[in-house]
Formats: sequence, structure tokens, C-alpha cells
Amino acid sequence: MKLGDQVYLSALGSEGITLGENVGLGAFSRVIVSTSFNEIGTHIRIGNNVGIGEYAYLGGAGGLEIGDDCIVGQYFSCHPENHNYEDIDTPIRLQGVNRKGIIIGKNCWIGSKVTILDGVNIGDGCILAAGSVVTKSFPANSIIGGVPAKILKCREQ
Repeated sequence: MKLGDQVYLSALGSEGITLGENVGLGAFSRVIVSTSFNEIGTHIRIGNNVGIGEYAYLGGAGGLEIGDDCIVGQYFSCHPENHNYEDIDTPIRLQGVNRKGIIIGKNCWIGSKVTILDGVNIGDGCILAAGSVVTKSFPANSIIGGVPAKILKCREQ
């Protein structure tokens, strides 16, 4: 495992953090399962041979899994949790959260400044274009880009 300067790991959660073999986390990255003692998160699991660039934020409240052999650019962020907001008479911060989790398959290439939101599953072999905001799931071997992200192309013949 290779941790860059000032990498911060916080494994407070029901299942903590699992890092596979040959994982690299770029400088100033934050890997945080729980951000609150009130609602403890679940886990972050990073597979083997995964490289993540500098300044990443990986949240694990609803669970985050990154498959083997993924390469990830700088400023990557994952947010497997969402705030409830239905009651307009109650402050949003007091309405709690909901969590579905994020799963990223094996052998994905994720460009810099990609954001992935709660409930997303990314299939094996996907490519996510730099700057994409991923709000929904995509099948294996998709090339994905945009805000919000959509399929641009498929890698399969």
C-alpha cells in the first residue's frame, strides 16, 4: 500500500475500511466511513491494484466498493448517502439521511474531478470522463460522461 502525504483514514463504521494489495491513495485524500456519531456508516472496500489520485474524498456511510484494477484521477469524490428533505417545516439537517451505497466494478478508468452519488452501480470495464457527475447506474463497458452523466459510447463491439 502507498499512501501519499497527508492522507486521512477514518474507519469508524460497522465494517470499517478494507484495502486490497497494491493500493495507492494520492496525497491529501480523505477516506471516511462515518461523518457523524449519530448515524454510523458501514464500510469502504478497495480492491487490489487500485490507484487513486490526489485530493480524493471517499465516503462510506452507505457503503462504498471499488473493484480490482481501477485507476482514478485527482479530485475524485464518492458520496453514498443522501439527506432527507421532504418536510418543508423541518430543517433539512434534522430530517436524517438515506443510504443505498455505491459499487464500482473492476477495471474501471475514472477521470479527474468525477463525482459519484448514492445508489450508483458502475459495471466492470467502464470509463468515466473527467468532470462527470454520476447520478445513476451504468452497465459494464460503458463510456460515460457529462453532468449529469450519460452513456457516450460502448467499449464492446
